[in-house]
Amino acid sequence: MADKLKTIVNALEDKKAEDISILRLQSLTAITDYFVICTGTNPPQIKAIADNVERRLRDSGVKPLGIEGLRGAQWVLMDYNDVLIHVFTPQMRDYYQLERLWLDAPSMTAQELRAS
Repeated sequence: MADKLKTIVNALEDKKAEDISILRLQSLTAITDYFVICTGTNPPQIKAIADNVERRLRDSGVKPLGIEGLRGAQWVLMDYNDVLIHVFTPQMRDYYQLERLWLDAPSMTAQELRAS
């Protein structure tokens, strides 16, 4: 799992995603094991971020179960079963505040993931 998360984070950083946060949800829900949350500054960047993640994971042999929100690119949700990736505009991230909704979830930054 660490390799998959590192691939995702590297793909996000390649396209200058901001404020990357990883929430560990295994003990809190059966929906997924991890949320990876980040911010893009505008819809074209958000699309580029999502496209890069999809390409990098596909190159690793991992295909998404689904991708939603590319048309408006205000909030793109990428479902990789054990990892859900959320790419937000700053306004949408502030509005939904997923980190606050999942406050009980242990979290880590991209730097902490790389150090593990």
